[in-house]
Amino acid sequence: MNIRSLTRGDGVVIGAAALLLIASFLDFYSAPGVDLPSVWDTDVYRLALPTVFLLGLVAAGLLVAARFLPEGRALAGLPLTAWGTVLAVAAAWASLWSLITSPSGADLGAGSVIAFLATLVLAGVALAGARVPALAGPLVPAPRPVAPPHGDGQQPGAGYGYPGGQTQPYGSTPQPAPPYGGSPAAQAPAPAEFAPFWFAVPVARPLFAEDGSPTPVAELTPGTWYLAVDQRGPAALIAQTQDGRRGVLNDTSGIQRG
Repeated sequence: MNIRSLTRGDGVVIGAAALLLIASFLDFYSAPGVDLPSVWDTDVYRLALPTVFLLGLVAAGLLVAARFLPEGRALAGLPLTAWGTVLAVAAAWASLWSLITSPSGADLGAGSVIAFLATLVLAGVALAGARVPALAGPLVPAPRPVAPPHGDGQQPGAGYGYPGGQTQPYGSTPQPAPPYGGSPAAQAPAPAEFAPFWFAVPVARPLFAEDGSPTPVAELTPGTWYLAVDQRGPAALIAQTQDGRRGVLNDTSGIQRG
């Protein structure tokens, strides 16, 4: 289980699930002079517990569990995220109806209001979380690489690390290091040690398993910085995604170094 697989949207899902669990122990409805129980009293609430609370908690569990399982894992032919999204929307719909159809003479309790807000957030993140940049980023940022000393008078890590200044097209001629993947005949020999660096791809490119499997383990997309942790062959890189997955990037043409 890799915590770096979680996104900020997953953090919101976990928070909404915790809020939903707390709401289940509060008064679902209230009435003057009457002490109404929480939804765990199934003699009073026969539908709110399974259709709102349990459904919402199961939806949150499926959405988060999908981050820790291999891509393509399905349940009854559908991905776990699809199941989680459907159940989250169903829980929000049931919670809305519990507000609309409150019993005559009863007021809405804190449990029903908080449950509706929690399931609404849960459904919203499930539906649109991957398309919102603020939610799609990693919950725990990837650590910055520590470049090994070069012994040439420069500070360790000079010219590498997460982009904070001037970026250069991959394959240009930064000084003093020669361009990566250039012609050995026209350049000085490359350093013996590989220095990790951040890079971005110009177009979406697959990342293949290090064991040579033809099935991609991830897809690198433009607009996101990835970490090159090692070199594979004369022109390929071993890259690490922000959720901790590693693989071989065979096509390094046109990538942008940080």
